[in-house]
Amino acid sequence: MDEKKDIKSYTREELVEEVKLLGGKAYVAAQVFDWLHKKRVYDFESMTNLSKALREKLEDGYYIADNRIVKCLVSEIDGTRKYLFALRDGNIIESVLMRYSYGNSVCVSSQVGCRMGCRFCASTLDGLTRNLTASEILDQIYSIESDIGERVSHVVIMGSGEPLDNYDNVVRFYELLTNDDGINISARNLTISTCGIVPRMYELAKLKAGFTLAVSLHAPNDEIRKSMMPIANAYKIEDVIEACRNYVKETGRRVSFEYSLVRGVNDSEANARELISRIKGINCHVNLIPVNPIKERDYQQSVAK
Repeated sequence: MDEKKDIKSYTREELVEEVKLLGGKAYVAAQVFDWLHKKRVYDFESMTNLSKALREKLEDGYYIADNRIVKCLVSEIDGTRKYLFALRDGNIIESVLMRYSYGNSVCVSSQVGCRMGCRFCASTLDGLTRNLTASEILDQIYSIESDIGERVSHVVIMGSGEPLDNYDNVVRFYELLTNDDGINISARNLTISTCGIVPRMYELAKLKAGFTLAVSLHAPNDEIRKSMMPIANAYKIEDVIEACRNYVKETGRRVSFEYSLVRGVNDSEANARELISRIKGINCHVNLIPVNPIKERDYQQSVAK
């Protein structure tokens, strides 16, 4: 859509090189980074400590990502806020703010739509439209902080999309999120989810970054998993589990297994015992989630016993 470059997706080091190309020095790049990620302005004219000539060059060659809030729904029960954002190209994404005793947590999207096809997920019904840029992921947090006037302390990438299907932009987002001169959220307060793209899980482990890996398992064996998640046809459950063992070994961080309970599909006592056997010995947490029924699917929530 844009011939202009997405300046807010540049890391601090990359921004230095960009500014040098425009005739500026490294300290000027630091000023630009500060305007983008600390002061959070959305036009170059507001960067008043830059020369007029540089501001004009920036205006000519770059744009500043700006996710516009089009709707915000607030829960009367716990104050959870669901945001719909319009992107520059008109696409819509959603984010969720959750308030906890330990701080504010935001669940962000990583793609417009999703191509993974998980049967329990509404965001995959229309397929994948496109990846989000690092700045579009980041600006979900910036916009929410601006709206509520409070700091966000925790981030989970569990909204629309498969984060590891947008690997490069998600890693770039992580680098911006944890930068000392930016929003500076600790890697330990970041959770990245995946439906189990095994090669990317090994790449994440090599980063030794310290964030939590959440794996959408949802079944104790390949047969059930294939009926729920097409990705299971590409990667066997044992390969996914082995990648989790490797992540724990390489990072020292536990993994979280997400398990949506679907009545009559994956919620029997035998399923539970098989799951326990499957993940035995892994430093992990299992998050049991009642499936969210959607009209296009026939899944129903389990009955509590």
